[in-house]
Amino acid sequence: MSDQTFRDREILSAAQAKGPVSTLGAYLRLSGPGWLQSAITLGGGSLAGALYLGMTGGYSLLWVQLVAIFCGVVMLSAISYVTLSTGERPYRAMNQHINPVLGTAWILATILANMIYILPQFSLAFDALQTNLMPEQVNDSTGSKLIVSAIIAAIAMVIVVMSLKPGWMSKMFDLLLKLIVGAIVVCFVLAVVQLAMKGFITADLLMGFIPDLNRLTSPAPSINALLVSESIPGEVRSFWDQQLVSYKQEKMIGTAAAAVGINMTFLLPYSMLARGWDKTFRGLARWDLVTGMAIPFIAVTSCIVITTAYGFHGKADQELLSNDPAVIATSGFFGTVSGKLEGKKGKLQAMGDTETLERLAVMNSGIKSIKDQIEKSADDEKEGLQENLAKLVKEKKLALAELVAAMPEEERLLAVALAKPNTRQLAKSLEPLLGEKNSNLVFGIGVLAMAFSSIIILMLINGFAFGEIFGNYDSPAWRLLGALLAVAVGVAWVWLWDGESKTYLAIVAGTFAILLLPIAYLAFLLMMNSRSLMGDEKPEGARMAIWNVLMLLSLGIVSFAGYTSLCAKIANPATGGMVVGGVITFALLMLVGFSACERNKTVETH
Repeated sequence: MSDQTFRDREILSAAQAKGPVSTLGAYLRLSGPGWLQSAITLGGGSLAGALYLGMTGGYSLLWVQLVAIFCGVVMLSAISYVTLSTGERPYRAMNQHINPVLGTAWILATILANMIYILPQFSLAFDALQTNLMPEQVNDSTGSKLIVSAIIAAIAMVIVVMSLKPGWMSKMFDLLLKLIVGAIVVCFVLAVVQLAMKGFITADLLMGFIPDLNRLTSPAPSINALLVSESIPGEVRSFWDQQLVSYKQEKMIGTAAAAVGINMTFLLPYSMLARGWDKTFRGLARWDLVTGMAIPFIAVTSCIVITTAYGFHGKADQELLSNDPAVIATSGFFGTVSGKLEGKKGKLQAMGDTETLERLAVMNSGIKSIKDQIEKSADDEKEGLQENLAKLVKEKKLALAELVAAMPEEERLLAVALAKPNTRQLAKSLEPLLGEKNSNLVFGIGVLAMAFSSIIILMLINGFAFGEIFGNYDSPAWRLLGALLAVAVGVAWVWLWDGESKTYLAIVAGTFAILLLPIAYLAFLLMMNSRSLMGDEKPEGARMAIWNVLMLLSLGIVSFAGYTSLCAKIANPATGGMVVGGVITFALLMLVGFSACERNKTVETH
């Protein structure tokens, strides 16, 4: 036991002897792991999830993140109870007492989740610099992306090295995380307060916190009102209905995955063990999760949903609502609307709109032909071909703008509900508080801080995981190697993601990461019920019943979200076969693992 851990235990014991007020003071002083969780959960995934929930669902989806964080707190409380009661590292305990396949899957899934989630953090950080903070210095070229990402990676690596050293550096790291989280909370809470003072928040907001499963299969009420407008024909209405529901489901799944990812289930127990905590600290651990993670998460994400719903839900900029095609083409949402217009080809065919189909076909054929010529032509011929291509693309853009101008206003607003805006557009959510100029600056700083803090924590988690999986948990070398691997993958976003909206990468990552989360939740449920692991510390009677009900409920919720995402992956011809094969293989290995674990217990008993 280190001197610091001994002093912390003395502080806690003395405070508990004096009463609740002193205990509260000690909790505030000694908190830490919960703030680490907050630094990662308030990252790019939660930011993007809240933004898109507000855009597509308005106030009606405020309950999604409440449910997600409830599940997370339940399961993180369980793993903290198990870890602090037994003093064993979860990976080793899982392999020995539950199932070695499950333990291996948990740690490998943690590493995979780190690689998935670090990509959108770099993407968001770059987007904040390019569109909010330094638009004149940072452009969208590959070289610029690499330079910026390399600088972020280098700074993050220095901070990770500092965090591995005990003493004042580690304390400064904890303080920095608390300040970042606190600043993010204050910023978005003040924006909502400003909206409330101006009378922009209605009673519908409070209803949004009540879970409504109908929202899973139907558009938000305000969007549905647009959908049933008489100006939208039935064939087109069915197209938009399908698009809106599938889009919203993807956002809800991505948001749930970002609230408490599987890598966070790894971070918490190992960060507590690194501090030397034991069962004396179980109350502090629960307090830390609620105050350091859950409350900041609920406050920030709810405020982001509210401000985004106010600024974007069921709304479009004046440029898009114009009747002038040249003006429409300048709208920030034109790309989304024109793209969905092309996606309506099947419905246009059903309506007999052959003229629109022919115009789109001719333009797309011409663009494809010129691109093919550019690939095959000599260098001295490419310049002329590229000029022709640019001219044709411009003509297509104007032609699409003419088609958008012919759309009824209701249909344009439906298309905007599917938009994937950049951070400059999203910064408008803070305009009621800060004004146009300052909102862009503050939002950019907030996004950059959230993304950067998440990069650091993901690197730390990967370092913990590498040290554990290679049997040398305390080795700084393995931890640094794991951190380096994570940051290297993060920089690779430059090649792995070329989407128009860099914020949207966080949602894509979430839909994959949710598939991994039930692995951890099942493992913790089994660990809490394991007599061989918990011994006399295993809860009994009503306490055990309450734990099981809460944990089974949480497992059921994330499993449903994972199942929904899994069905979407299976339905995709490009991934379906591989996903089905992976699920079957994992299930078979799990059965083998349980069998092997039971045989080992029998041998030990005899």
